[in-house]
Amino acid sequence: MNQIGAENQTSITIDDAMSESNELDSCYNCFQHFVTNGFSKIDESSFEGDIIKTSFFSSLSRNPQISYRTKIVAIHKNSNTSQCWKIRAHSFGVYAKAVADTRGGDANIKYAWYGASKNEICETVMYGFSWRKHSISVSPAKHGLDSVLCSGVDGSGVRHLLLCRVILGKQEVVREDSSDQFHPSSMDFDSAVDDISSPTRYIIWNTHLNYNILPCYILSFEAPPYLSGLTEPKTIKPKTWITFGTLISILSPFLDHSQRASLEEQYTNYLEKKITRPQMIQRVRAIAGNQLLSAVVKLYTNKLAAATGVMQQAARLMMQPDCWEQFIVR
Repeated sequence: MNQIGAENQTSITIDDAMSESNELDSCYNCFQHFVTNGFSKIDESSFEGDIIKTSFFSSLSRNPQISYRTKIVAIHKNSNTSQCWKIRAHSFGVYAKAVADTRGGDANIKYAWYGASKNEICETVMYGFSWRKHSISVSPAKHGLDSVLCSGVDGSGVRHLLLCRVILGKQEVVREDSSDQFHPSSMDFDSAVDDISSPTRYIIWNTHLNYNILPCYILSFEAPPYLSGLTEPKTIKPKTWITFGTLISILSPFLDHSQRASLEEQYTNYLEKKITRPQMIQRVRAIAGNQLLSAVVKLYTNKLAAATGVMQQAARLMMQPDCWEQFIVR
């Protein structure tokens, strides 16, 4: 009996839930939003589109199953001619020259992927990267899998990545758990990486945002529903346990009919042992969204309220973007 009880529990905790904007309040077509904000759709078969497409699939090559089942839906190019974007582009050029002058003539400019939820991608296209974060992580062009894992599924089952030009300058190594660092350790450095010789992550500090990272393209794609073959975040011993049944009952009011039906179907598959616990966790994440899970599990963990109170508190939390900073796993 104890074994059965343990099997019916999930280790979704704040440490497991990566910060990601939920899609419940999305009510506009993202492609139209991209176009309205100066991004024009390009033909995938064009020379430009083919280069981006080839680069993207090459970055997924370390997992052929994911690459084979991934389909590009659209590619949009930054064609914005507004005064704001002209200033941003000019600032990027000025900063690149300044870094090059300081670093022996090389600003170390690279292309990099940035994955996020549809809401965050849309906000970035309109306003730039959020200054609320002390840094953002982008993936080298050949390591797109990591950014794909950070992207969020919208209501149409589509994910979005930004392909950006990034001024890296001189880099220093920063450990993944260095959450207390908010800027370069000294004036000798401009950005950070997880590994100097073979980086899989570039770190851009908020002191440099929006003038050393310039969004150039938006790649929209469909990936396998649960990204089961992707590299997962490091396993951390859960701080608390919550049964799938309880979790689903708390999540249900925030989900639409199709999401609830999908969640219940996956739960049935889990109970019938057609899928494993890790697979069930991934499917809950894919359906509900990690930001909603973060709110629900945080409140559940602290026992702030019973189920109804948790839902009300979670709804209020999701209206306050700033509160998510303390939950983000860096």
